[in-house]
Amino acid sequence: MSFIEKSWYKKPGLLSVLLLPLSVLFWLISTLRALFYKLNILKAFKAHVPVIVVGNISVGGNGKTPFVIWLAEYLQQQGLKVAVISRGYGGQSDSYPLLVTEQTTTTQAGDEPVLIKRRLGCVVMVGPDRQASIKNLEQHDIDVIISDDGMQHYKMARDIECCIVDSERQFGNGLLMPAGPLRETKARLKSVDLVIENGGNAQSRYDLASSPFRTVSNSELANSVQEKGHAVSAIGNPKRFEISLEQQGINLLSTHHFRDHYAYQANDFSDFADDAVFMTEKDAVKCFSFAKPNWYYLPVDAKPTAAVIEKLNLLLKQKGILNGL
Repeated sequence: MSFIEKSWYKKPGLLSVLLLPLSVLFWLISTLRALFYKLNILKAFKAHVPVIVVGNISVGGNGKTPFVIWLAEYLQQQGLKVAVISRGYGGQSDSYPLLVTEQTTTTQAGDEPVLIKRRLGCVVMVGPDRQASIKNLEQHDIDVIISDDGMQHYKMARDIECCIVDSERQFGNGLLMPAGPLRETKARLKSVDLVIENGGNAQSRYDLASSPFRTVSNSELANSVQEKGHAVSAIGNPKRFEISLEQQGINLLSTHHFRDHYAYQANDFSDFADDAVFMTEKDAVKCFSFAKPNWYYLPVDAKPTAAVIEKLNLLLKQKGILNGL
């Protein structure tokens, strides 16, 4: 995390004041852009099937991916064929849109799309041009599209918006980029269909439930796990992950934080010798090719409250995505 990013989660100081003029400019440009789409001065495109956006109003990992996976599985259980589109941050493909397959690497598609594909097995399309990704999905038999991020991509019409909020970090210092972490002001939450906190005590939230450890090298359940090792993560809120490891009885010898979506190399782990290494599933998809037998990842699953499911069911019925819920 850079010096500027660290300042976002402290009380506003001199750096925040110096960056405020840029934040005002950012607000002006983003507000005008949103207004132009609202007034149809700029034209949005409409997908051939309903689109559900899972995003946030702040920069950094807020826990969208676990909810995307839960939502996709939930819709699949209702008999719908689901596709997921993603920007594929951190990936570099020779051509876009990119259909993610079992052979697609995180270097090509980014970590989250590969993780989603492995978890769900559904159609996953990656590309910076979401309209092109959705156009490509017309070749597939699908009923609904989930957009992993894209709340601020007003060019893409959407049927439902779900905004994920990190219950611990919330909105940082409450300022817009670059003085703060916000992409839009908190007033934007009033227009969102469903605001869901990641953790915390809010009625509309989801909690993360840990599953048994798996071995990074082959994704199989770990028969036995060493009780101490190093925690390595490249996620938005590493502290939450480290606490979950300690709750699993792991004695952490050290903790190492990399920027979100960091592309790991084998030499990043050279200081650990033969010690055990613990990471998230999002990290693990980037490390299996060079992982040692005593490297483990901790899968987590989103568990929404009854209030979230009730609100979601109502929205799905109102939008005609599901009937009879």
